[in-house]
Amino acid sequence: MNASIVLLDSLKDSNLTIINNQAWFISIDILLIICLTLTIILAMIFLFIILIDSSCQTVPMILITNSCFSSLSLAVAILWSAVITFYNDLNQIQYHDPTCIIHAIYRYIVVVYPIRLSWQSKQRQLFLICLSWIFVFLYAVPVLLKGDIQYEVDDQICQMPLHLAVITVYNTLCVYFIPVSGIILVYVKIVLYVKEMSKNVTTANNLFRAQRELKMVHRIVILVSILLSLGITYASFLFMGFFTSPIKYHYRIAYTFVDISLVFVIITLFKFTDPIKLAIRKITHRRTNTIAATMT
Repeated sequence: MNASIVLLDSLKDSNLTIINNQAWFISIDILLIICLTLTIILAMIFLFIILIDSSCQTVPMILITNSCFSSLSLAVAILWSAVITFYNDLNQIQYHDPTCIIHAIYRYIVVVYPIRLSWQSKQRQLFLICLSWIFVFLYAVPVLLKGDIQYEVDDQICQMPLHLAVITVYNTLCVYFIPVSGIILVYVKIVLYVKEMSKNVTTANNLFRAQRELKMVHRIVILVSILLSLGITYASFLFMGFFTSPIKYHYRIAYTFVDISLVFVIITLFKFTDPIKLAIRKITHRRTNTIAATMT
């Protein structure tokens, strides 16, 4: 504790500058910290259930686990940033200190190529997950090398300015356009495939399986829709930055919606993941029986 106080005092003497903050900063900071903390707690519960319940340890659940872990990692990173922002806003200072598409592809493989079981194996899906994480880290390399990341005093965040540039277009393609377009393309192809199966003579099991996988992809689209709807504010500021300077505190406003969306994503994962719901029911039922036996 003393070491932390000394460190903060030394920072105040070096890189800190007194600034005037708006009255709504503190309220927004507290709201974001609450939302992110709730996201982390729910994600950890989600992962814990998968760890202790063998019925949740299937290939589709591996992909859902990866999504949940990604949300958890993002929430932890953003929570740290939110806490620092809250501290700076509370003390009115600035301090410049010199991180789904695989789901859809898996569903497409299961529906269209059910015989090729090697494509559906745990090893193949883990390989795709590793590729996605490698892409995430490699994607950030050009951004870091370009050196466009700046400390935004008003927003208390290190971020690239929103303006028309090659690196901005690159970010938009990698973060939004390519993943979302891929999910939509896979969803449309599965819909067309299921409709074609309904017209042709096919077994009831195959049709039921295809419709079930289509339902799962539909849920993935709903998850993406949540992110897009709550991220439309950030996208609007990004588009505005191509032609003019965004409004003041645009990052604060945009990231408020982004952080809140993480809570809805985790809640939706709980809602749509049937093995998790069954595991929760079993745990609740087991605990109820234990309490009843103790009372009798």
